[in-house]
Amino acid sequence: MLLQNENEFTYQKRQTDHSKNIFRFAGTEKVKMRRVILLMHMSLDGFVAGRNGEMNWITIDDEIFKDANDLANTADVALYGRNTYQMMASYWPSVLANSNSTALEVEHALWMENVRKIVFSTTLENAEWNNTRLIKQNITEEVIKLKHEPGRNMIIFGSPCLTHSFMERGLIDEYRININPVVLGGGVPLFKKIQDRVNLKLSRSMTFHSGVVGLLYESKNG
Repeated sequence: MLLQNENEFTYQKRQTDHSKNIFRFAGTEKVKMRRVILLMHMSLDGFVAGRNGEMNWITIDDEIFKDANDLANTADVALYGRNTYQMMASYWPSVLANSNSTALEVEHALWMENVRKIVFSTTLENAEWNNTRLIKQNITEEVIKLKHEPGRNMIIFGSPCLTHSFMERGLIDEYRININPVVLGGGVPLFKKIQDRVNLKLSRSMTFHSGVVGLLYESKNG
C-alpha cells in the first residue's frame, strides 16, 4: 500500500541551485548535494487523489511495486507530511506481523522500518515510529542541510501538499510520476501554485504491463 496524502507547509526561500544538486555558500566553492526524489501516482488528467481524497484508482501490482522498491533501495531518507506519515506508521509495521504478506511487501516494510524518516508538521506533537525525526520549523533550511549531508537519495512518497511546498521552493530534483490509465475529472492536482517555469529533462520512460506509464524527469532549472 503506497499512500500519498498529508498537510501543507509554507517554506522560506533560500539561494539554491537544486537542479544541479549544488548549494552555494557565500565565498565558497559549489558543493554537490544529495537529491530529493518525488514518487507520485497521477491520473491522466493530472490528479493525485480524488475529490474526497480517494486513491482506489491507483494501480499497484508486483511490477510497479518492484520498481518502487528498486527506487527505495537507492535512498536512505524518506520524507513525509503529517497525514502520510501517520498512515504509513499505522500500516507498514503490521505487514511484518502478517504471515500473508508478499515478499515485495515484506521487503518494503523492512526498508520502511529501518530507513531514516523525517516528518514535516507544525501540528504533530511527537513521532514515535522507529528512526523518525520531526521537523516543525525552519523547514527550508533543514532540507538544505539534509541535502548537504553525505548520504544517498531522499524520497517523498506521495504527500501532495508537502510536494506542492517543495515544488514552490525548488527543492525537488527528480519527478518520478506513474501516470495511471484513468481520468478522475477532479481532485487534488499534482501541480499547484507554480509561479515560475520549471525546466525538466526526460531521463526515462517505462510502460508497465498494467498500462501505467512511468516517467522520470530531472530538474534542469538554473
